[in-house]
Amino acid sequence: MPPINVQDQQGPQRFVVLDTETTGLEPSQGNRIIEVAGVEILGRRMSAARFHAYLNPGRDSEPGALEKHGLTTEFLSDKPRFEEVVDEFIAFIRGAVLIIHNAPFDVGFLNHELSLSHRPALSSFCPPPLDSLLMARELHPGKKNSLDALCDRYGVDNSHRTYHGALLDAELLADVYLAMTRGQESLVMDLEPTQTASQTGEAGAHRPAIPMLVVAPSVEELAEHARILTGLEKASKGECIWLHQYTPEHNG
Repeated sequence: MPPINVQDQQGPQRFVVLDTETTGLEPSQGNRIIEVAGVEILGRRMSAARFHAYLNPGRDSEPGALEKHGLTTEFLSDKPRFEEVVDEFIAFIRGAVLIIHNAPFDVGFLNHELSLSHRPALSSFCPPPLDSLLMARELHPGKKNSLDALCDRYGVDNSHRTYHGALLDAELLADVYLAMTRGQESLVMDLEPTQTASQTGEAGAHRPAIPMLVVAPSVEELAEHARILTGLEKASKGECIWLHQYTPEHNG
């Protein structure tokens, strides 16, 4: 499969919020993915498109991992192997910007599984992923930035999260990401109260962009503005940068 060129895509940028569950912490120690899920975001709305698969890893989960995800060897025994769903998985993520919480962990496991299935690495299909954990640490330094902590911080209902599950966690992370980046990707703000996609179960309708009205100041208003700034400069006995950088005389 040829590498994707995201510049060739038409329409809004496509994002896929991705999560995995594994038998343990290190693929180098024989651990495997047992669940993988992706949730599509288009135009800052979670769509109905999903990818979800439970996988038979061919081994038991380590006790610590089993305690978190609750997926027993017996439950997974009749599920497909990763190589049986790999092409469907690649088709779903191809060209999308992946959003992953603690991306190195999931990317390491996914690249290991792709290699075992004789497929190239994720970078052949997708641009570099966005790590929502790093984003959260930059926004909230010194605070807890686990998925549960972010759900609490942004008002995303995670009361039904008894175990770690790839599909549920991807849906929760999608809501958290949209809340965390609200206002950063668009100058248009929603003025109506909204519910997150996990609360409504729907992708929701697209709202039309509201045109921004720009009113230029008159000559008289500019002169009055300069007069006020000149007074400020005299009162401060220093240079007023607004006066010298932004008056009509300075800008020509």
